[in-house]
Amino acid sequence: MNNFAEIILIEKLRKVTYYSISINNEEALYDKFLEKHKVENKEKLYHILAWIEKLGNKIGAEKFYFRNEAETSDASALPPSGIDKEPVYVEFDEETGIGVNQPNNLRLYCLRANDSVVFLFNGDIKTTLKAQDCPNVKPHFKLANKLATLLNQAFADKEIKWIEDFTDISVEDDFRLEWDF
Repeated sequence: MNNFAEIILIEKLRKVTYYSISINNEEALYDKFLEKHKVENKEKLYHILAWIEKLGNKIGAEKFYFRNEAETSDASALPPSGIDKEPVYVEFDEETGIGVNQPNNLRLYCLRANDSVVFLFNGDIKTTLKAQDCPNVKPHFKLANKLATLLNQAFADKEIKWIEDFTDISVEDDFRLEWDF
């Protein structure tokens, strides 16, 4: 079965422009991620959204802030690894009411094209050490890697072009990524 994907602009912030992908005319992958986790994992989602905002407006999409979930992966993930990076994810102890920095196991898979352009895909709660072993994130991780490979090839083939200062991209209106599942 052939699949096709379109690039969807999500948001242009001061330092980063965020895109997502719509597969076979469905809702953008990032929108699906937001819809699912805004109820189920609201605090974890807000932590990731805070990172998207901070990277987009203050820092830029520096490689340091993107989580590498496999050595041979083209895709990466948010939030960054480590609990010491701001903004932190805090869980409150119900007995004491005290907040404690915790790792956020919600993953949003993405392609960091450069310091100014990021493609946001989908993700879920990671329950195992390796993404490829987790029943929740494995399908999102695999799809993110497939899309990242296709996008990287489209950049190499100049089907996706950088604008002069490499702060955004340009694609023809009828541009589609195509692949077989």
